[in-house]
Formats: sequence, C-alpha cells, structure tokens
Amino acid sequence: MTLNHQEIELIDSFEQIAVDIHPTAKEGSRAVAQEIAALIKSRQATNQKVVLGLATGSTPKYLYAELIRLHKEEGLSFKNVVTFNLDEYYPIEPDALQSYNRFMREQLLNHIDIPEGNYFIPDGTVPKEKVKEYCADYERRVEEAGGIDIQILGIGTNGHIGFNEPGSSLSSHTRLVTLDNSTRMANAFEFANMSQVPRLAITMGLSTIFKAKRIVLLAWGTHKAKIVRRAVEGHSTDQVPASLLQQHPDCKFVIDEQAAEELTRFKEPWLTGDCEWTPKMRRKAVTSLALKLNKPILMLTDSDYNENGLNDLIVQYGSAYELNIEEFNGIRDTITGWPGGKPGAQLPSHPERSEPQHKRVIIFSPHPDDDIISMGGTFIRLHEQGHDVHVAYQTSGNIAVTDEFLLRFIDFAVGFEGMFDIDRSKSSQILEDAKAFLRVKKPSQKDTPENRAIKGLIRRGEAKATCRYVGIPEENIHFQNLPFYETGLVEKKPMSDADVDITVELLRQVKPQQIFCAGDLADPHGTHKVCLDVIFAALERLKHEDFMKDCWVWLYKGAWQEWNIHEIEMAVPMSPDQVLQKRLGIFIHQSQKDVIPFQGTDVREFWQRAEDRNANTAQMYDHLGLQQYAAMEAFVRYHFI
Repeated sequence: MTLNHQEIELIDSFEQIAVDIHPTAKEGSRAVAQEIAALIKSRQATNQKVVLGLATGSTPKYLYAELIRLHKEEGLSFKNVVTFNLDEYYPIEPDALQSYNRFMREQLLNHIDIPEGNYFIPDGTVPKEKVKEYCADYERRVEEAGGIDIQILGIGTNGHIGFNEPGSSLSSHTRLVTLDNSTRMANAFEFANMSQVPRLAITMGLSTIFKAKRIVLLAWGTHKAKIVRRAVEGHSTDQVPASLLQQHPDCKFVIDEQAAEELTRFKEPWLTGDCEWTPKMRRKAVTSLALKLNKPILMLTDSDYNENGLNDLIVQYGSAYELNIEEFNGIRDTITGWPGGKPGAQLPSHPERSEPQHKRVIIFSPHPDDDIISMGGTFIRLHEQGHDVHVAYQTSGNIAVTDEFLLRFIDFAVGFEGMFDIDRSKSSQILEDAKAFLRVKKPSQKDTPENRAIKGLIRRGEAKATCRYVGIPEENIHFQNLPFYETGLVEKKPMSDADVDITVELLRQVKPQQIFCAGDLADPHGTHKVCLDVIFAALERLKHEDFMKDCWVWLYKGAWQEWNIHEIEMAVPMSPDQVLQKRLGIFIHQSQKDVIPFQGTDVREFWQRAEDRNANTAQMYDHLGLQQYAAMEAFVRYHFI
C-alpha cells in the first residue's frame, strides 16, 4: 500500500514514535546494521570513537550477525567502538550458558576487532553489598566515554526495556532490580526449569537509556505486536516502560511485518487514509467490523460501515446488503469436513480439489507432537477418509524431555534387564553412565550424546504411538532428524543444504498431492520457522518436477495462536467427541505433559492450548453468523508455483 502525504499525517495521529517496518527481521536488522556502520565510518574519518549501547536476547541476533559479516566481508573495523550492555542476570557466572556476558562474546565480540577493554557488560558476580557502588561506577564509565551515541533496545511482552519492568521510574539509574514473573517465564526456555531462572538482574535505568543521543528499538514477530501497539499508539506510562520512549527526541522502532500487525495502519488501514480494497482487505474489514460490534455479518448496516471509517467500501458496493452476502458466503465456503477434498463432488468453491479421490498426504511436524496438537482432528479425518497419510517428524525434539523423565525410562530399562536376567552388559553400562552424568549435571548443562539419543528415542516412541492411535502404518512414519536441530542446546544451527536434501528426498519418495506444514512465519528464531524454511527451500528445488504440479500446500499454526479469521482458507470443524479424541492423542506424549519445558508465559498444557485455540476459532465463526461447532482447525494455502 503506497502512502501519500495525507495518509502519513493520519498515521502520525496514531503513532507517537517513528516506526520503520521491514518484511522480515533479517531485512530490518540489515538496515540498522548499515546505520551503525555509517556512523562508525564517519567517526573513523575524524578519528573519533563511537559509543554503542547493546542489548541481548534473541531480538538482536540478526543485527550482530550482520555486523560480523560487515567486518569480515567488507572490512568494517570496530577499533574506534566502545560498547555498554544494558543488563545481566544476578547472580550469574560470566561463562554460564545463560549469561549475557557469554552471549555477547559468542554473538559478537569474539568475531570483530573491538579492542579488549572497549566493551563493558554488567558483572553478575559482584558481591551483593558492593552492587550499589558497582552500578554507580558503571554509570560513570558511560559518562566518561562521552555518552551513548546509539542505544539498541528490545521490548518485552510486558513492555520492559532492558530489565526496567512496569513501574520503573523515568529517573532510574543502573541498579539491581527484581524481575517480573512474566519476564522470568518468558526467559525460562533458557533454563532447565522455572526455579533456576534468576529473580534479580542488574540493568541500566530509564534515565541512563534516555541520555542516549539516538535510540533504536527492535521487535520481531506476532508475539510482540500487541505490546508494540501499546508502546507506539498508547498513552506514555510507566506501566509500559517502552511507551515512555515517546518522550525521547530521537527514537525509532524497527520492526517486521508480523510485529506491526496490531498497528492501526495494518489492522485497520481504512482509518489512516485511502485503502486498496482487495478481496482479502474487504474480508478483513467486514470481519473486523462484525466482531467489533458483536454482530453477525448479515446484520451489519450501512450506518455501521459509515460510522466506522468504511464509507468507501459501501460506496463501491452500493449497500451493506450486497457486501454482507458476498463475504458471508465466502467465509461459509471455507468450512469443510473433507480436508482432502470431497470425492465425487464438483464444488468450485470448496477449499480442496475432489480429485484425486484418495490423495498421498505428508504432514510435516517440526516436533514429534505438533501433528496431533496443531491439526490432530484433521490428521485423524484424513486417514479415516481413505487418504494415504504420511507423517514426517522433522526434529528429534530431544531437548524438550526433562532429566526426571529420562531417569524414569532408564530405571525401567535397567529394571527390565534385571527382572528377566538379560545379559546386556553394554546397554546396561550406557544406562548407568547416563544416570551417573545426571547426578552431577549442572543447571542447563549440555547433555551427553547418549542422553540426547535416549531422550530422542522417548519422543520417537511417543510419536509412533500417536500414529498407531490414528491408524497410520509404520512405513508411513518418517523421522528426519534434521541436522540443524542437533546442538543439544536451545540455540540451533542455521538451516543447511543437508536439511533441505533430507526433505527433498522424502518428497521425491512419497510424491504427495497434499502437504501440511507448520506455518509459523512469525517466529524468526524458533524451530518451527527453520523447519518451514527447510520445506520452502525443498519446494523451490522441486517445483518444476511433474509430481509437484499437482501438489497443494496447507499451512497450520502452532499450539499458541491461530490464523486471523480473514486469512483462513480452510476450516475443518470438530464435534465434542472429535475434540476428546484429539485430546487423548495428545496425552500419548507423556514426556510433554504436566511439566512443560520452554512453556514461556503460557501456563496451560499443550492439550489445553490446542482446545482453547480450536474452540475460539469455532466461536469466531459462530459470532459471524456461521454454523456453530465445538471446535475448528484452520489452514491457509501456500502457493509455491
């Protein structure tokens, strides 16, 4: 959508902070890296230093990767650069896996030519009685360096910047703070369990941050969209610390399209000026209005449209009546109980083709339970309706098995051999070694290869049991074990040709007519996103082969969120009995039940998340005036050719 002068003024009336929106996190990071590089070079020309304020966490990883590339490939020198980091957990050793000191060395400092002594990271080992003095000294170091030229920030889902939690004072300086529980839960994925997440941290204060000459806040992904809107368009309040940046004279947000979804210019673009009324935009406007007014689509009136900034749409259609009927019928046609197509029926508006009557289907599951959690009802129905269903488990999922659960299985295996007097000395030794390691294992220490293999075997067994539950034959179960995942840590390797080769080989073997995969485009750092990129790369490589010309790809979402109602192109309804059937299938994954590794801020179990999400989708259709169902699973078609 091209913005004219009037639209820019209207956007400015909503957005109180400058916002640069990029298609992806990588592109946004590259733009910020170029800005930093330009400042470094201009200061080098006059023999001056640059002082950067740096952030940690997943958000700035692409930025640091691009700065490293600029150094190694384009000769960007950091010899005139001084850096100060925002924060650090307390207490924590600098070499701990979760330490921000270690993060900075691994993600940036070890790969550039910044001089030793030119970078400063809060020390998580300072004795408690000396922390206040240490923090004051940190402030002095920043001032003596001449102040920060560019401060890089991320944003927490509760609006924190650095570790300045809601309620932080605008006059606060570098200090020891107590972490909000939501922050600890969001960061729990880095630790073995919630109890090991530090409750304290050292952070620059808001006053320190505001002294920076320029501030650039980065935000990527749908999970940041709501807080970005509150910070940019809401009132400036200490309950959303990032919103206080509205008061800074030179601040901008650099975000991707997913993080921008809740901004008025994306969510309700008709309010910011002229709007191009594409079919998708019409559906977005109509469904948004119906849900906002709590009215079925067919009950919307001309006045409803005119009073909510949608007069142009009514002028185009002549009346709400015609528009309502068209959109109601379009949404109705997304509903189908035949996700593989209805055999023998010529239905031009049906989401899927009726032919071939029995399709070869591949369900790609990033982890060994995403198939049943995210599309279990559809999975079961595809098999019951006679399709040749294959499941490809893309990763082992081994790091999501707790040590306690591993010990349970080791005890069983050792006890089994003892009970039946089986002489299997080698396997017994492996199991005893595994137990011995767990006895001395440090928090979040990387598992041994043997322990990871056993954890992977546990998840493989659960996945096989799920397929047996659905009725899938064993030869249709494929464990890909993509190499990018096998680091033993939360941090994964980038996608490689090896990952794509494995996927290409499976696609050529099965020659599917229908593919389902996790479409978590909003997750730039997680396993789901890498798994999707691998599939997209494989499809790109194979798109000219004959069997791919008759293949449709459907994207499902993960356990935490669903497609927006206007995006959904196929909705598969479920009865109460089918909801229960899906729940029992999820329960097979016992290693993921009751204690959920890396659950983030959501305390629900996976089966609860899935049921709530599917029920909410059904309720949305009901609110719009469509048929009422217990639950619905939703899909969007991906066009790769």
